[in-house]
Amino acid sequence: MLSRAICCLFFVSGAPLAVALDFTDDSLAVVKENVTEKKAILVDVRSKFEWDKGRVAGAIFLPITALEEMEPVKLATILPKKKILYTYCAVGMRAQAAGEILEEHGYEVRVLQPGYDKLIKAGFKKADKKSAKKSDKNAEEKSANENPR
Repeated sequence: MLSRAICCLFFVSGAPLAVALDFTDDSLAVVKENVTEKKAILVDVRSKFEWDKGRVAGAIFLPITALEEMEPVKLATILPKKKILYTYCAVGMRAQAAGEILEEHGYEVRVLQPGYDKLIKAGFKKADKKSAKKSDKNAEEKSANENPR
């Protein structure tokens, strides 16, 4: 099973132009099992606007825009190194970019092509309003700590 294939585009000189992690071969049933058994966590890399419209219960909110600027020490306070990280967005492009960054920092990453809507349709629980408000507060506090005025 090739869970991670690396695709490279090259300039005429042969220097790498872009590197992308392939999408995981894990089925959504396997993803759900790994998350339920606490072997893995879901990392939502969508925008705050998308997050506010709906999110998977238990997912960690880490927008790609914040991740690109985040120091490894701060990242270590948010994400556990000893668990599989399943990154997701809407269609997979931001999830791949986030996966590359996280992998560079030593995390085990599996990029999901199915986005938020497909996760919900597959039976992942949508966060209720009460937990959504708590998650919003935590996300705002993290954002304020990362971007002091």
